[in-house]
Amino acid sequence: MTSTEPAFGRLFQQLIELDVIKIDTEPLDARIERRLKEFWENTSCPRCGNQRIVTWENTDRIWCRDCDFKPAYTYGTPFHEKHLTCGEILLAFTLYADTLLSINQIAPLLDRAYKTVHTVIREVEAAVQRGFPAVWKHLDQIIDGPTQVDESGRVCSGYKGQEPPRNSRSRGGSSQSGRSRWRGRHGDQLTLVAACRDSLRVIRGHRGIDYQDDLEPVIQEAEDLSQPLGEVWTDGLQAYREMDRTHRTVVHKERYVSPDGVHINQSECLFSIVQPWLRKFRGLSKQGLEQAAHTFGIVRSLTLAGGSVETAVECLVIGSFRSST
Repeated sequence: MTSTEPAFGRLFQQLIELDVIKIDTEPLDARIERRLKEFWENTSCPRCGNQRIVTWENTDRIWCRDCDFKPAYTYGTPFHEKHLTCGEILLAFTLYADTLLSINQIAPLLDRAYKTVHTVIREVEAAVQRGFPAVWKHLDQIIDGPTQVDESGRVCSGYKGQEPPRNSRSRGGSSQSGRSRWRGRHGDQLTLVAACRDSLRVIRGHRGIDYQDDLEPVIQEAEDLSQPLGEVWTDGLQAYREMDRTHRTVVHKERYVSPDGVHINQSECLFSIVQPWLRKFRGLSKQGLEQAAHTFGIVRSLTLAGGSVETAVECLVIGSFRSST
């Protein structure tokens, strides 16, 4: 039986088994612990609301001097009460978000069950999305130029309601061995819409193919993250022509770059790299596809802006504390 596992993931696993590559996350564990404790020292207690929290270097507990609350420093974050260390969790998310490795391939690398890794990655993903806007505004960069907007057309919705997805004829799967993408029924298609401005990349998935309703959330998010928005460049789709914004168009039936230099090359390039990345999941629910595509935009933005592991930790910590305090 021929394996359908991508070669890189299989090779990576073999290198670890041969001790050629050793995963040591202790330095990352220490960095995350230090950053979380710094945040606790400068935030309010989630129980009493007072800012009188004390941390210590050699203990995993923090202490509120007013209400005697003594949780672990990971309290309220995706790191709390998990079977993986803090560093392993961030490593799993990094491999998920910035490589073509699937969660099914990442789990064996960490010697953990699929469900364990899947759960922590989804929690980290949600926290990073919450914290990204605050971190983005403090990065040392200048966002300038037009905002290019484009749509990807129809995208498969995937296996609905399966974690992980299972192959089945009744769910549109193949009768042959191995998993295949479910193409969805009529009305199940999603449209990916992207807005690109300098190093900023915003991608959102929307049900159906009603572009007019899909455009505004993407453009609004790009505007919130790169004030002011500036001029919007699109192709000649009718929905774009009806936008109430400063707007210029290139008609692709005639040319890909207008005589005055209008194009949407950044957005089209983004779709060319996000599609292989989404394909590794072999099917996603509507909600899963929307979240995964949005995460890819965040990671791509941080990469283009020169972000580091420290930046990812900042996104995660801020996103976690926003929801727990």
